[in-house]
Amino acid sequence: MADTVQTFLNYIDGAWVPCLLGSTFDNLNPADTRDVVGRFQASGPADAEAAVQAAQKAFDGWRKLAIGKRAKILNDAASYLEQNVEQFAQELTREEGKQLSQARDEFLRSAQTFRFYATEGQTLGGETYPQDDANLHVFSHREPLGVVTVISPWNFPASIPARKLAPALITGNTVVFKPSSDAPLSGLRLVEALEQAGVPPGVVNCVTGRAGEVGPVITNSQAIRAISFTGSTTAGTQIHRTVHLSTRLQMELGGKNPLIVMEDADLNLAVDLAIKGGFSLTGQACTGTSRILVVPSVKAAFTDKLLTRVSQLKIGNGMAPGMDLGPLATEKQLQTVQRYIDIGKSEARWLCGGERLTGGEFDHGYYLSPAVFTDVKNSMRIAQEEIFGPVLAIIEVADFDDALRQANESQYGLSASIVTMNPRYMHVFTNEIQAGTVKINRTTTGNLVNAPFGGLKNSSTSTFRESGRAGLEFFTQIKTVYRGI
Repeated sequence: MADTVQTFLNYIDGAWVPCLLGSTFDNLNPADTRDVVGRFQASGPADAEAAVQAAQKAFDGWRKLAIGKRAKILNDAASYLEQNVEQFAQELTREEGKQLSQARDEFLRSAQTFRFYATEGQTLGGETYPQDDANLHVFSHREPLGVVTVISPWNFPASIPARKLAPALITGNTVVFKPSSDAPLSGLRLVEALEQAGVPPGVVNCVTGRAGEVGPVITNSQAIRAISFTGSTTAGTQIHRTVHLSTRLQMELGGKNPLIVMEDADLNLAVDLAIKGGFSLTGQACTGTSRILVVPSVKAAFTDKLLTRVSQLKIGNGMAPGMDLGPLATEKQLQTVQRYIDIGKSEARWLCGGERLTGGEFDHGYYLSPAVFTDVKNSMRIAQEEIFGPVLAIIEVADFDDALRQANESQYGLSASIVTMNPRYMHVFTNEIQAGTVKINRTTTGNLVNAPFGGLKNSSTSTFRESGRAGLEFFTQIKTVYRGI
């Protein structure tokens, strides 16, 4: 029987090309590993170097192109994504496992991001500075950095690279893009959209493959002026240690995000937020709820309501309507979560879930039932280490002050939420919580396209934010001009 698996290529200097060594790897559907989503290039250092050189060559022409023309390319790319959203969403679900409705929303959000930066990028400028010399004009203007690297993860394989690519391009930078090897197709579709929109050769380059092979070239090269990376804190730390002094870094890393439930909380709302934050995307979101800090007076009622809701969740293939949880994205991630389930059972009181599901379609996918632990101490590993799976840890706290203290006792500071109607709690929580994204009566997950996003402590480099107008600042440098009249 002929091989019907489609082979996808790298995109370098305006052409779709195979990697130089001719090696490939298969990407499997985590909901059904018998389904090969595609065959991708296992690129090496030489491919990465070719991408960097192409971006260098294209930079001068791209930065000088009228910004209105750059904006048109982003808008046309957005239209291409919208026109092909059904196909691209199905591919995203097949390669990552999330629900089809979520995949559809992700590509539409990516289009929205392109359109936002096409407009917002045209408003970013410099300033004029008053001074005492009537014959002197002092002003600043922003200019692009040069060649920038974009490295994105597998959990949001379209929307995360979109919020990096769009501000990089509208400000006049050229890009070397490496999507995750665990979900590369969605990233390639973004590049395809830009190609179809008429982006010039070399402005956007995309190479797939192992980080160990491609990563050093696209992060350590002196030609790289900036790196925008989303991934694990471990990987981000490694990049941080090896880059050149002149390379600017933007990193969004891990999280261990708390949801505080106070005595006056609407418990139905609190449970809904815990379910959405902890189990949406099968718990594979950096902003996902992981720790639930509950005061004693409502702990029992909250726990009972939570377990009832968990027992009603539907688990299955994201292509099927009505599913609440899909599979873990990879076998490696499944094994990691299973390991933490075992750790949790040795540390705390296990209430439900954490079993590998079998039988029928489950036999061919990476399915795990959502797990809940209680009597968790904040010092335990399941309360301190990022699991990135459908696991909730319930921690009893004495009062609001204790909840705030324990919420802040973490190496991470990405997102945090509180459920309360008390204005004082809201005010103090907003001011004292150590998190870059603060939510009140909302889930820890989710952020707006037009609002800054980023974390504190080991959740970020705490330098430049992504998203919103702040996302443009990372990709530009300020030049101050003193002009005599």
